[in-house]
Amino acid sequence: MNRQIVVTGTDTGIGKTVFSAALTGALNAFYWKPIQSGLEEETDTQAVVRLSGIAPTHVLPELYRLNTPASPHLAAEIDGVAIDPAKLLLPNVSGPLVVEGAGGLMVPLTRETTYIDQMARWRAPVVLCARTTLGTINHTLLSVEALRRRAIPLLGVAFIGDENADSERTIAEMGHVKRLGRLPSLAVLTPDTLRTAFAQNFTVEDFLNGAV
Repeated sequence: MNRQIVVTGTDTGIGKTVFSAALTGALNAFYWKPIQSGLEEETDTQAVVRLSGIAPTHVLPELYRLNTPASPHLAAEIDGVAIDPAKLLLPNVSGPLVVEGAGGLMVPLTRETTYIDQMARWRAPVVLCARTTLGTINHTLLSVEALRRRAIPLLGVAFIGDENADSERTIAEMGHVKRLGRLPSLAVLTPDTLRTAFAQNFTVEDFLNGAV
């Protein structure tokens, strides 16, 4: 099944890459990070390879690799690179594809284009990752509204962190959005512990069915 799924988040640093690794492994999917900003530490692609258990042939190279750890538009300017959104076409692969964005929906790719603009062009279903800590209701509902205003299909929200049942329920009910599950904080993060946590807290079929 050639299912394409875009993983985005309500903010940066919420665990989106770890979730992407878990989802990629569960679907035995291909993985693609179109733009990587910051190369000195482990990149998101390298983290997914380490944690997902997928074959190296299922990892697609980034289209833009930027040295500066900053928003793509600024990192590109500092590095002297021109990001061309027209070149950010979803790869055609023989199987599911997980595409990981950068930061949140309004992260600028250029001075004129944000990530959500690119998602609107792709028209692929989106998984919205949200932290469970204070502030998540506001950030998540705003992100859901922004996606819907652009008619971007939304599979649902994947929560990341310790349980916060009321926040999760409030977001699902007020946002009229599916709660896909919650990836808990893992004291030991390995491919095995991540695989187990995902299997215990998510249903793979939810990522293969329709979006709203």
